[in-house]
This record gives sequence, C-alpha cells and structure tokens, in this order.
Amino acid sequence: MSTLGVVVQVVLLIVVAPYLVGVMRQVRARLEGRAGAGVGQPWRDLRKLFRKEPMSPAGSSWVFVAAPAVLVASTLVIAAVSPFVATVSPLDGTADLFAVVALLLLGTVALALAGLDTGTAFGGMGASREMTVAALAEPTILLAGFALSARVGSTNLSAIVERGQQSPGAVLSPATLLAAVALAVVVVAEAGRLPVDNPSTHLELTMIHEAMVLEYAGRDLALVEFASALRLTVLLGLWANLFLPWGIATTASAPALLLGVVAFVAKVAVLGAVLAAGEVFMAKLRLFRVPELLAGSFLFGVLAVSSSFFLA
Repeated sequence: MSTLGVVVQVVLLIVVAPYLVGVMRQVRARLEGRAGAGVGQPWRDLRKLFRKEPMSPAGSSWVFVAAPAVLVASTLVIAAVSPFVATVSPLDGTADLFAVVALLLLGTVALALAGLDTGTAFGGMGASREMTVAALAEPTILLAGFALSARVGSTNLSAIVERGQQSPGAVLSPATLLAAVALAVVVVAEAGRLPVDNPSTHLELTMIHEAMVLEYAGRDLALVEFASALRLTVLLGLWANLFLPWGIATTASAPALLLGVVAFVAKVAVLGAVLAAGEVFMAKLRLFRVPELLAGSFLFGVLAVSSSFFLA
C-alpha cells in the first residue's frame, strides 16, 4: 500500500501541474479585468505542442536535445520521493534535503547548458542569469532546511513533516517563521516568478528562463513547459507541507491518501492564487536588484539556523 502512495502523488502532480498554471493565469486575468483563457488552457497548449515536430538549431549537440528530458526526469524523481500526499513511502530513505536540492540544481544546470549549447546571445545571457540566481538561492534552501531539521535531528523531509504534524506549536517558532520567509523568496526565484523573473515576457532585457528556451519547439518545448509547471507545483507543495503539514497522510490507507490528495490540492491552489494575486501588484525587479533580494533571503536563513540552535 505504501507504493500506492508514491504512484498517487506522482500521477497527482502530473495532472495538477498544468492546471495550477491555469489557475494562476486565471486569477491574474480576473484581477486585471480580463476574461482569461480558462484553467485548462495550459493542458490544451501542451497537447498542441506534443503534436508538433521538435526542431534543433544548427550546430547544437545532444545536450540541447537531452535537456528537456533531464529537466522532467529530475523533477519527477522529486515528486516521487518527497512527502506531498503521504509521509509513508518505500522511497522515504531518499527523501533527503540534500538529494532534493541536488535534483533541483540538476534540472537548472541541464537547461542552462542547453541555452549555452545553442550558441545564441539570448541563450548564453539567460543561462548566465539562471546560474546566478541558482548560486544565490540553493544555499538558502539548505540553511532553511537545517533550521527545520534541527528540531528533528534529521534532514529527511518526511521526518520534518511528521514532526510538524505532531508538534503544531513548533510551526509558530521564530526559527520556523524565519525559514518560511527565506524559502518563500527562494520558491519565487526558483520557479521564475515575479519579481525575480516574468514567465510571460519576451523582452530581451528582462528574460531569464524564457531566454534559455527560445530555440525549443514542438515536443521539446512541451517538455520544457510541462517541467516548468511541475517544478512550480513541487516547490509550492514542499513549502506547504513543510510549514502547513496538516492533512498529509501518515498511513497508506485509502481514506488517509484521499485526505492527503484533497489537502495537497487545496494548499497548492491557495498558494498559487496568492502568488498570482501578488504578481498583479508587483513589478519585476531590475536584474542587479535580484541578488539583493536573494541575499536578504539568505540572511533570513542564517537567522533561522541561529534561532533553531539557540532555542535548542
């Protein structure tokens, strides 16, 4: 039955990810006074792209072709091992903070190498900016994770989530609140959302993620867009379960898994709607201001670690 939980959450994230993007676009459209294309539009776009033939720019190598598959595969592994629906899993031993951060970085590096492989100015520019953001964001994830793991004595994500369920008061501790702020900024940066990046822009002066994928088309572009939506869902889901762990299943029974599915969908939908609503009233930061924002999140991570060891 524990294997069923892994299958359920992987299938759930695959299905929910494009709909989450659709919900966020719809929220933005309504707040901006537009009708919007509907919540299911991202799935329709993916279906159309999967029917088209992929194309590779002249001079590119296997790195360009393999990057979308690596990006999707690394994100799916995170979806399988992390506690999104249930904390009981045969893969529980691999649900480690270091492993998840490494998989996130693997996808980032693969896409950055693909941007460089095209040999275009936009690809190189986007890859350089993406690695700058990653270099500043990844240490913050580790620091926030250390702050949460100090009260558990383990960097295992399932153990951290279970401890949050058992001790609800710990969620309101200074260390946890500081870690929540630090990780919230990192989630925005890693997902390529405002104010760090604008996923709907094609202005060359501001592009980060879009600059790396300009040369993709057809099925390859569909994989990249799907991976981007899945990555956003994974990041929001991790934040929700680390700091709002209620509802996640601790057993492999069918009612517990059903409650875990409902709780996960509700939490991710609310977080996505809040993020989309905030983007309506937020402008993109100038590029040289982004390191300042991420340095601020790193400082919150340092304070979280200091608070956790001081209180311990």
